[in-house]
Amino acid sequence: MFFIEKGKTFAWFIHNHHNAGITAVAVKTSGAEEQAMLVEAEPDLYYRPAYLAPSGWIGLRLDTGETDWEHVAERVKMSWRLVAPARIAHLV
Repeated sequence: MFFIEKGKTFAWFIHNHHNAGITAVAVKTSGAEEQAMLVEAEPDLYYRPAYLAPSGWIGLRLDTGETDWEHVAERVKMSWRLVAPARIAHLV
């Protein structure tokens, strides 16, 4: 887990959770509509992670060949901005 402050998590690293064979980073989304759009647009890249998806998180797979690290970085930044308190959200 990656924290901002006071236990606020902005990203999760997932590796073979429940023997699913997936390596991913879970990031916050704006909600169910964004989750659905991402999974529908790129089902090989995005998935709904167990336990986290109902709270607005999406899994971004890191194990599907060539990882686009710039894309991963942008999603992690977006997650930070969604979770961080307003006084520091602009810092990333």
